[in-house]
Amino acid sequence: MKVFRFAWRNIWRSPRRTMITVAAISLNVAVLIASYGLMDGMVKHLISNVTNMVTGEVQIHAPRYLVDHSMYKVVKNPTGIMERLGSRSIYGVARSYGYGLVACGNKSAGALFWGVDPAMEKKYFDLAEHVATGRYLGSVPRKEIVVGRKLARSLNVKIGSEVVLVVQAADGSLGNDLFTVRGILKAAGDRIDRDAAIMHCQDFEELFVSGGRIHEIALNTRGAVSLAALEQLAAAAAPGTDVKSWRQLMPALSDMVNFFDAGMWLFGMIFFLAAALGVMNTMLMSTFERIREFGILKAIGTSPWRILGDVAAESFALSLVSTVIGGIIGIGLSLFFMHKGLDTSIFIPGDAAVSVSGIAFDPVWRATISLKTILSPILMMWFISLIASLYPAAIAARLDPVKAMARV
Repeated sequence: MKVFRFAWRNIWRSPRRTMITVAAISLNVAVLIASYGLMDGMVKHLISNVTNMVTGEVQIHAPRYLVDHSMYKVVKNPTGIMERLGSRSIYGVARSYGYGLVACGNKSAGALFWGVDPAMEKKYFDLAEHVATGRYLGSVPRKEIVVGRKLARSLNVKIGSEVVLVVQAADGSLGNDLFTVRGILKAAGDRIDRDAAIMHCQDFEELFVSGGRIHEIALNTRGAVSLAALEQLAAAAAPGTDVKSWRQLMPALSDMVNFFDAGMWLFGMIFFLAAALGVMNTMLMSTFERIREFGILKAIGTSPWRILGDVAAESFALSLVSTVIGGIIGIGLSLFFMHKGLDTSIFIPGDAAVSVSGIAFDPVWRATISLKTILSPILMMWFISLIASLYPAAIAARLDPVKAMARV
């Protein structure tokens, strides 16, 4: 404890220099904590949008279904797969897909029709809460559809509009029927906005004469099971199928998440370097001002290692004060950004959606607070400050006592 008591006394020999250094390091730590919180918030929000909206954490398809999306490439025994996964407390939804034409008045557009169980979708995914106007599908089939916002705009439809659906049924016949628009989705991603037409699974089966064909099982534990473990469990429960995680299904977004992680560290290293130079400058000036003092200490028998430790302790005391102040400011900023957020909608023209790699996300950018975002900058700053103090400490430890005491 004496070492740190002496270190505390020594760093305040020059209050102005110490205050400037403390202010600089504190600002670095505060900016890093707030920045890490914002970056981490963006990454978690993107992943949450991908997994919780529609995609899920892991999807199960028939082999090569994702290559051509053929109506006839189906998941075999989907009920058994769902039961086996359910026994491990892993749940999800089964979906059917088919292509066709939607027409309203003199306008028409191609669409991808989804056959879903509305109750299960509402239970395990968030798309049902992402309706801009109207409502999501009910539990009873009523020949109603929910459409993406761009598809609704192309057809010029609104809630209650009647649309004609024309499809190639699974038995080779031409399926057609009259449906009512029940809901129009908010921006949910380019693919969904442009061509999604969602209907009750029983209506889908009747329109496409699908015979209960299931093309996709989407699993979502909302982070309760790790991605790697979930893939393994899904593969074991559905042998002979194509099991892919969201990272494999959306490689561009996966690469972006990795880029953000690398960018956080690169951004941090710039600030750590600036802080290291500040600490080194302060300790160098302190060392040169106390050369005579260090010479006397060596002359009376103080070991070089003791002097090295004293200088390192001074650096640690300086960084400790700085990180405490910077940590308090940084956590305060992170709390502000977590509750208020940064509204980026002012940079978006009109009603355009904010999207990354085709995935829409909330334009209000919010931070997250975790031990990682708080402790990483603080611990790294301690380490960098200690490393930066080694050069001035080595100079002090290697002084010749005679020459040092003769210095005026």
